Amino acid sequence: MPELPEVEVTRQGLDPHLHGQHVTGVVMRRAGLRWPFPEQLPGLLTGRKILSTGRRGKYLLLHFEHGSLLIHLGMSGHLRILPAEQPAAKHDHLDIVVGTQALRMTDPRRFGAVLWHDNSEGALEQHVLLRGLGVEPLQADFNGQFLYQQTRSRSAAIKQVLLAGDVVVGVGNIYASESLFKARIRPQTAAQRISQQRYQLLAHAIKETLERAITQGGSSLKDFVGVDGQSGYFQQSYFVYDRAGQPCRLCERPVQQIRQGQRSTFYCAHCQK
Repeated sequence: MPELPEVEVTRQGLDPHLHGQHVTGVVMRRAGLRWPFPEQLPGLLTGRKILSTGRRGKYLLLHFEHGSLLIHLGMSGHLRILPAEQPAAKHDHLDIVVGTQALRMTDPRRFGAVLWHDNSEGALEQHVLLRGLGVEPLQADFNGQFLYQQTRSRSAAIKQVLLAGDVVVGVGNIYASESLFKARIRPQTAAQRISQQRYQLLAHAIKETLERAITQGGSSLKDFVGVDGQSGYFQQSYFVYDRAGQPCRLCERPVQQIRQGQRSTFYCAHCQK
């Protein structure tokens, strides 16, 4: 599943093509994906100016003067900028046409989503899919003190707390494993047992890991590609994720793999305490 770095890489790639441009057409090739597409989407968007692009967690946002379009890439989705006349392939489900170009959504597994939030419905932050999200990890107010304060009553494993999204948003499975390794914290550790000093290390590790992943175009493990069709290469520098049985890059002991909440977790039992 595309995580925060992949969505931010997508946003950065889209922004020069969409910011300040007018939508000239919308093509829907199916009724929807995870949820139905808004029925009146062509009428809502055609002729309207895209004021800006944004991101909240793993949701890409296109802001218009009368509302915002929320796009989630699901398990296998990606967005590309293509010539508007380029024929659609099998899994190309939606085009938002801007002049001679089209923002095309491709989603083989169809777990993605395209939703509309009208300004008349209130603040975007109160949308049902956004209002329960935690703090953005790349913002200044995300730090070790914040993590420490938010986890005093959390007995769940720290890896699960990071994935839940109600404390900090967008730290998905890949980047949680990598960040915990960098902070030398074992993923099974109860969140409430971690000291404020160690949370300072973890907050720094999360920021550094996400920023480095964005710089490297995200992770392309299966379907994800950037707006230009190019794959990311952060996966080439993983320390633990998807490296079960391989030597730890620091101590050379085998990387371990366990299951936590139906997700694979990778860690080094020697380096992470």
